[in-house]
Amino acid sequence: MINKVRVRFAPSPTGPLHIGGVRTALFNYLFAKRHQGTFILRIEDTDQNRYVEGAEKYIVEALNWLNFPFDEGPEIGGNYGPYRQSERKDIYKKYIDQLITSGNAYYAFDTAEKLDFHRKEHESKGKTFIYNWHNRLKLDNSLSLDADEVEKRIKSGEKYVIRFKSPKNETLVLKDMIRGEIKIDTNILDDKVLFKSDGMPTYHLANIVDDHLMEISHVIRGEEWLPSMALHVLLYKAFGWEAPEFAHLPLILKPEGKGKLSKRDGDKLGFPVFPLEWKNNGEVSRGYREDGYFPEAVVNMLALLGWNEGEGSEKEIYSLEELIKVFSLKHVSKSGAKFDPKKTVWFNHQYLQQKSDDELAQLFSNYILAMKTNPVLSESLDKTSEHLEDKTFIKKVISLIKERANFVSDLLHLGNYFFIAPTSYDKKSTKQWKEGTPQLMYTVISLLKPIEDFSSSTVEAIVKEWITSNNIGFGKVMQPLRLSLVGAMQGPHLFDIMELIGKEETIKRIERAITNLS
Repeated sequence: MINKVRVRFAPSPTGPLHIGGVRTALFNYLFAKRHQGTFILRIEDTDQNRYVEGAEKYIVEALNWLNFPFDEGPEIGGNYGPYRQSERKDIYKKYIDQLITSGNAYYAFDTAEKLDFHRKEHESKGKTFIYNWHNRLKLDNSLSLDADEVEKRIKSGEKYVIRFKSPKNETLVLKDMIRGEIKIDTNILDDKVLFKSDGMPTYHLANIVDDHLMEISHVIRGEEWLPSMALHVLLYKAFGWEAPEFAHLPLILKPEGKGKLSKRDGDKLGFPVFPLEWKNNGEVSRGYREDGYFPEAVVNMLALLGWNEGEGSEKEIYSLEELIKVFSLKHVSKSGAKFDPKKTVWFNHQYLQQKSDDELAQLFSNYILAMKTNPVLSESLDKTSEHLEDKTFIKKVISLIKERANFVSDLLHLGNYFFIAPTSYDKKSTKQWKEGTPQLMYTVISLLKPIEDFSSSTVEAIVKEWITSNNIGFGKVMQPLRLSLVGAMQGPHLFDIMELIGKEETIKRIERAITNLS
């Protein structure tokens, strides 16, 4: 048992939450709950220039929709707040001063123009400019200037940054819970900026200080932060603090080609990359919720991107509770996980099949209600169908068609003929309407009219007995009959359809087909 697990998900509120970020949040949540720990949301908004209004609210709403809410964080609070970095501004000054005093950080006055000059000069010689041990004494900073000059510049309001003084000639041995041991030569590290003269820390300082003060035990984050691990471990060492354990998750890769999954891939191939719909300056980005996915299907799909229960396991359907019981970072892959949009639809199909007809009837009714209140979508509804508000009827329809549905919205498409009599007929299917078909259909009508028990089994027995006793090919009757009721060669058992729409409607549809197709 791991002692006192405290993990955090620390997104920046710069726009909608990518599903890669959602998976990071999920893995943090699963790890915390697996070890009876705490899952924290911290908003890393030190870069106010990139702050986007509404992004924090979006993050919280997404986590709540997916059913893994945080235990501590903005609005709900906790004993380690504030949980927005912009509200912790006064905290960081104390710690950057500590690094200056200990000699682990220094003031740098280099202008952007001067740094750009050095960068281009190095490039012209085929080299890469790195601000570190090999040139820092030649640059404009407190290591190359005397103390009086440094103090004078700061008091005069000259802009500066504070850089970390990375060590020379050391080999760092880092441990990652997923990737194992990693060795880093400190000579290749640059002196990262930790603090700016506007009083705001950079991500690196704020991240380390907050993780320490919030007593974070494990840092579980995306692979893109792996290059920062050396600096973060060095910062812990400089402060004299014990570092948490690190785990860097593999990337979620494009379905086609190479590289990280992006919004562009979703736009190109027609699937969302965000949990919820995002609107910005008139542009709408699709969300899994609005596209009709169940939150549990999205969670299940994300859990299996880069993780499995163990060697030999073929299990694919996991509830959140089941995931908590079996989740382990030991079984997270080192390599990237290719995203599969079709598999995501498959997961949603599985969860739809698990739902009861009562539950699906309620979801279907909610969907119809939403369509009715949407001026664009409502045009596609036949508001004259009384069955659209009949829960009992809807439930019966769902029991017949749900096996083919991936989404609740599919139920209307797959079963529209239950609610609306066909007024047109599939062109390919009309080939089944032959010269003698009208007479056969009139005979079927004459068979149906006297039937009092219009149940599927009774009607089927009567119609099939007539077909058999008269040596008529089943296809000659059943196919045009289906075309009359459905408008195409699709749908569940034909006599189940007849029972549900009733005798009167069945006969009306056959008569209409005779008129329209003969």
